[in-house]
Amino acid sequence: MLDETTRVNLLYDFYGPLLTKRQRNVMELYFHEDWSFGEIAEHLGVSRQGVFETVKRSREVLEELEEALQLLSKHIQRSEIAEAILEQVNGREEQETVRRLLDQLLKLD
Repeated sequence: MLDETTRVNLLYDFYGPLLTKRQRNVMELYFHEDWSFGEIAEHLGVSRQGVFETVKRSREVLEELEEALQLLSKHIQRSEIAEAILEQVNGREEQETVRRLLDQLLKLD
C-alpha cells in the first residue's frame, strides 16, 4: 500500500490540472517543495489556517476525482499486472518480445 504522501503526489500527478491555480500552488509548495504551512502562509500573505484549509480541501478534491475516475487505481493495477507478467517471462529467451513490450508498458506509467 502507498504511504499517504506518495498517494497524494500520485493523485496530484493525475488530477492536479483540475485544481485551481491557488490549490496547485499550495499543493506544490507543501508536497513537492516540502514547505511548512507557516512558510507557505508567509510567502502567500495568508494565514496558516488558510493554507491548512487549502491543502485539506485540495486533498478532498483529489480523492473525490479518484473515486469517480479511478485513474490511480487502474495505474497501480496495470503496473502490478505488468510486473507479474515480467517476472514470469524473465529468463525465457523465446519471450524477448514480450519482455521488451512489458518494459515499454511500465515506462509509460
